[in-house]
Amino acid sequence: MGVTYKYFGAPDGATAARVPISMRPEELGGDELGMGGMFIKIKPETMAAMVLTGIEGVPLHKVPPLELVVLHPDYAVVKLPMTVVDPLRDIGEEAVGAAAFIWSTVPDRGGPRDAFNVYQLLHEWQDFSHRLHDAGHQAYCLVWP
Repeated sequence: MGVTYKYFGAPDGATAARVPISMRPEELGGDELGMGGMFIKIKPETMAAMVLTGIEGVPLHKVPPLELVVLHPDYAVVKLPMTVVDPLRDIGEEAVGAAAFIWSTVPDRGGPRDAFNVYQLLHEWQDFSHRLHDAGHQAYCLVWP
């Protein structure tokens, strides 16, 4: 049984903390907070490192920790820093490709290793970034087994 990561947008931590946790991932749909969400099997700390290392050039050991919003025995909600979402909004194809290649060559890191898979994931994250920005939301992740 694996862990499920549901990325979503919310205007603030109090709203993010009220995400329904009794629903199964396939029932959650992504619009519970008026925001199209994203289900991926990548940990939020890996997503943060992927963006900050590949696009911003931040060394892996300097990637900031995530902010814990709720810790419950059955789930957790974490807030991702906007520095993980904003950089993708204003970059083009070449920069996304370069970031995917950079991430695929970083030693001692988790997440996808194939540059094309990273490229596709960064494109999804870029779309998510635009949706968050348009809604005025911050990025959160619901984590549950």
